[in-house]
Amino acid sequence: MRILLLSMVLFVLPMTSWSQTDGPTAKPLKIEAVNKVDPKGQENKGTPLKIPSVVGDRPEINLDVSPSRKPVKMYPDRELVQAGSGMKIDPKVGPREKNKEGSSDYFGNMYLGDVKSNGKFIGVVCRDHEYVDGDRVKIYLNDRVVDPNVLLTGSFKGVNIDLEKGFNRLDFEALNEGSSSPNTAQVDVYDDQGQLIYSNKWLLSSGSKATLIITKE
Repeated sequence: MRILLLSMVLFVLPMTSWSQTDGPTAKPLKIEAVNKVDPKGQENKGTPLKIPSVVGDRPEINLDVSPSRKPVKMYPDRELVQAGSGMKIDPKVGPREKNKEGSSDYFGNMYLGDVKSNGKFIGVVCRDHEYVDGDRVKIYLNDRVVDPNVLLTGSFKGVNIDLEKGFNRLDFEALNEGSSSPNTAQVDVYDDQGQLIYSNKWLLSSGSKATLIITKE
């Protein structure tokens, strides 16, 4: 029995000793004033922080840009030229002057002749028989506009026109000369049965007219 009690005592004592020494040691928390008061009763504020003033004295800036002083350059020192200074303009580019009457390049009004047709209407077609360059014409019948703007292409295009009894004056006015002067075209006229009754060509300056007379009895 004594041996059992002695064993228990020897087992418990080390545990008790470990539990007493392993725990943290408590220390009292000491709180001091931010600004200590010295024995004379004056508050010790410590060394003040010196902040530079932003509204005080300002440094002097010399803005002298006289020739004796070289300005600061932000870009490399090199010769600059105006954009397009070396470009040469072709005088043919841009609006072309209208060929004046009397000049060798002027093509005035043309009379294409006359033809007879007793049909109810005729079919008038025209095309640019030379270089297709954007030629345009306006078609009149007895001073009345039939088609205000016909673009002449490589293929025929046109309108059917009802005929009046007697003389029918058909005018083709050149609205422009395209990119290659003059205004060029081939004109064909068909009766109401689809038979070709007339064919001709014209060379016109801008504003000139080609006139064809169609007589219906």
